Amino acid sequence: MLLSGWTDEGGFFKPKTMKILFLGDVMGRAGRAAITERLPGLRTEWGLDFVVVNGENASQGAGLTAEHARVLLQAGADCITLGDHAFDQKDMLQFAESETRIIRPLNFSKIAPGRGYRIFDASSGRKVLVAQVLGQVFMKRPFDDPFSAVEAVLKTHRLGAAVQAVILDVHAEATSEKMALGHWCDGQASLVVGTHTHVPTADAMILPGGTGYLTDAGMCGDYNSVIGMEKMEPLRRFITGMSSARFEPANGPATLSGVYVETDDRTGKTTRIVKIRVGGCLQESRP
Repeated sequence: MLLSGWTDEGGFFKPKTMKILFLGDVMGRAGRAAITERLPGLRTEWGLDFVVVNGENASQGAGLTAEHARVLLQAGADCITLGDHAFDQKDMLQFAESETRIIRPLNFSKIAPGRGYRIFDASSGRKVLVAQVLGQVFMKRPFDDPFSAVEAVLKTHRLGAAVQAVILDVHAEATSEKMALGHWCDGQASLVVGTHTHVPTADAMILPGGTGYLTDAGMCGDYNSVIGMEKMEPLRRFITGMSSARFEPANGPATLSGVYVETDDRTGKTTRIVKIRVGGCLQESRP
């Protein structure tokens, strides 16, 4: 009889692992198309147990509609995280209450609809906690302290005990703040990953306590752009200081960008982490 958390491979007992994919901010129609076209195949090809997608820019580059949330979920996302644009699309105010697979930031307004974390059922009866916090540094409006918001959740849902994996999405501008949260959560979370800047970083690592970390997952969108927007209007504003049109999401071939981790079922800690880029114009990187 095998102990929980172990598997028999050719007569050798090895700890069971969970394969988790986190995809960065979905940007507009191009990002949604890349998710629907590629994610179902990746779930099968990579044998994924759980998928988290940040969808806060999936609708016209600002927020997420209920319709587009359903598209991402039907494509294979187990959970969608949001961000500072969580409720730019007004129907999300109601949809976030009824759709339990939507996670908005923990430290958003106390009266915000929806939930800032949830425990999900993954394959083989495993429990995965997904939470999100907003950073405070360089953000346009002040939010509550992300450290204390996360602490309250992690203290009551111990990694390797109550849950087999903990994924924290840190939606923030400052790399220093994301790194600080990563180190602060080291050993208490399986993965701490940053979102918001739309620029993928190259610092995927396993911290000393066993937490996988990446400063920013990047975006799922057209990288022949200015952080996902058609280039002309951002260029005009930078050069002249004046605007003449709205920002519009770029709609060229999109790159899926994110991070893949494997976690040990016994401890919940990360044993492998790989930066992911699939399709589009960036050099590909796969598990």
